[in-house]
Amino acid sequence: MADAFRLPDIGEGLTDAEIVVWHVSVGETVAVDQVVVEVETAKAVVDITSPFAGTMLFLGGEAGDTIDVGTVLFVVGEPHEAWAPDAERAGAPPPPQEAAAVKAVPAVRKLARESGVDLTTVTGSGPGGSVTREDVVAAAGEAPEVERVPMTRLRRTIADHMTRSWREIPHVTVQADVDAGRILDAHRVLRERSEASVPLEALLAQVALPLLVEYPEFNATVEDGAVLLRRHYDLGVAVHTDDGLVVIVVRGADGLSVAELSEAIVRLAAAAKKRTIGPDDLAGQTFTLSNIGAMGGGHGTPIIPWGTTAILSLGRAQPAPVVIDGAVTTARIAPLDLSYDHRIIDGAVGQQFLGALVAGIEEFDLPT
Repeated sequence: MADAFRLPDIGEGLTDAEIVVWHVSVGETVAVDQVVVEVETAKAVVDITSPFAGTMLFLGGEAGDTIDVGTVLFVVGEPHEAWAPDAERAGAPPPPQEAAAVKAVPAVRKLARESGVDLTTVTGSGPGGSVTREDVVAAAGEAPEVERVPMTRLRRTIADHMTRSWREIPHVTVQADVDAGRILDAHRVLRERSEASVPLEALLAQVALPLLVEYPEFNATVEDGAVLLRRHYDLGVAVHTDDGLVVIVVRGADGLSVAELSEAIVRLAAAAKKRTIGPDDLAGQTFTLSNIGAMGGGHGTPIIPWGTTAILSLGRAQPAPVVIDGAVTTARIAPLDLSYDHRIIDGAVGQQFLGALVAGIEEFDLPT
């Protein structure tokens, strides 16, 4: 008897996922717990294993296809056992033979339609004879003047979240220039002491986390006309990946040492860049840090992640002239930007919080 595996909800609120790559083909033998396919959710690439042993009878889509939760993803059964998709079992007509005979991802099919190219006339140069974008362009006779590049699932998710946040949260961004000499010196000392990497965000968190207790509005969210002041401190850290910006989440950050915070940030950032991080590590932050200085950035207006009330951005420190005790000298000045939700945080409180951040950074001491 064939066993059908349906796409489960592998992340909070997941409604669909995109097939990235199959590791087995129809007719191949499958073992229990063998990884058979990689799917991409809103922010992560997830391995799907088979709970069944037997022969792969059916694959529910090609690489690039998006399938809904609850849809048959694959079917495992006995060799030579017949199996048809649910729609065909219910009496629906099978898909046109022409469409089933051509291997091409949806984006390539769409390009072919827009270019007036009949895919059945194109010889595919991709894996397994699949038709690629280059094949379609060549068949069209000339390269299009404008290349249409579909957004990746991650980029679409980023766009949706940023749009919702900007549309629904009244943003205020306050800025300051901070003497980052002490925290940068401490960062250098810790890196020299430790064999492991020490992200600057781990030190910045030592300044920000105590202030979230003193100013709980910055560790809150707005829900159904109420303000939820959260007493847990799950720190979000913005990470740049080749596929786009993601925010990793360090749970219970207030209870971690600098070394423990460093280990968690490095581990989660590496997983995010490899797209192997789990969905639970990419959601639920209560406050976010963004070290845009690592990318050479300066002042900016960071967008508040949806579900939170604030984000802090630190830019690159540069030598600049300053006046100390009436004398002109130089200091390593870094731009500091704090965006907050004006629905629940007034300007005076925003300035107080920013001032406390500046003082904490300029008076930074290594934790004992």
